[in-house]
Amino acid sequence: MSYTIKAQIRTEIGKGSSRRLRHANKVPAVIYGPGKEPMVIVFDQKDIINVQANADFYTSDVTIVVDGKDVKVRAKAMQRHAFKPLIEHADFMYV
Repeated sequence: MSYTIKAQIRTEIGKGSSRRLRHANKVPAVIYGPGKEPMVIVFDQKDIINVQANADFYTSDVTIVVDGKDVKVRAKAMQRHAFKPLIEHADFMYV
């Protein structure tokens, strides 16, 4: 199955800005990989919470649309809230 998530580039980086994003129901994330520059992004909580519940989300390629460009990635890590059904941070790796 193919998954597509719309995201924006983050301009502010750090603990404080990440907390502000989480309070606004956003998920801070990073895309990294060998030979390419890391990209810090943010997307809506509602865009990721349902698709990450599928088992094949972690084994298939995910398309993240950043500023109109498609970026093929694979989910590497998801940090979840301790008791709420929320994603706090996501790590993706370039395919």
